[in-house]
Amino acid sequence: MNSTKPPVVLCFSGHDPTGGAGIHADVEAIAAAGCHTTSAITCNTIQNTHDVQQLLPLAPELFRQQALAVLEDLPVATIKIGLIGDAKICREIAALLQAYPRIPVILDPVLAAGGGSELSSSELLESIRHDLLPHIQLVTPNSLEARRIADRDDLPGSAQEILSLGCANLLITGTHEESDLVTNTLYQGSVDNRLSWEWPRLPDSYHGSGCTLAAAIAARVALGLPLPEAVAQAQEYTWQSLQQANRFSDGQAIPDRMFKSS
Repeated sequence: MNSTKPPVVLCFSGHDPTGGAGIHADVEAIAAAGCHTTSAITCNTIQNTHDVQQLLPLAPELFRQQALAVLEDLPVATIKIGLIGDAKICREIAALLQAYPRIPVILDPVLAAGGGSELSSSELLESIRHDLLPHIQLVTPNSLEARRIADRDDLPGSAQEILSLGCANLLITGTHEESDLVTNTLYQGSVDNRLSWEWPRLPDSYHGSGCTLAAAIAARVALGLPLPEAVAQAQEYTWQSLQQANRFSDGQAIPDRMFKSS
């Protein structure tokens, strides 16, 4: 028996058969940080590295039973939420978080596939805004997702609106902006208390980059790092995994989340 037990991260994620995104991405990113991944699958998908063809949410009761099987048995240090699937599962997640308020939660609000397919209804968006965000320690939208959640065009206004919905902290990533450098900004409680990082823009398109970043942050929070340090380290890890990504087809490249440091 190992006397030093790794922290446990519970992921509410979808299944991606390519291994690029979803629970596969979570397991790899969390394992790379030295934590143990557990899961409650929210939905199955039919997808490849080009796009999602079909989204198949699980029955809410089945999802809830999966989550409780872990929460009632293992010492969960953090919860990471990815693809939700539908509003019914979102409300189940919110009820679970209300029952376990001491566990920090990282939300990657997956609203659309990299290929453009819609993965969220208006009902799900409303549930994210009003049922879920008040329970979230950190939400990690890209700039397009931030604008959709806030229903605004400007990013500073979007940040203010999202924070007003009750989440404690917000990280907006800038990969979808038109700029030579990618700027990621962490808002800690208010738009005035922020930290920004700039990263060289990589030339490719990647399958599962948002999952990788959010899971890497969740693992580092589980390890006890302060949030700004967890976010900084997770960005470095994610950038390296994208830089060393594998292109298996002519679709999006898949991050190498288990890369060996030189």
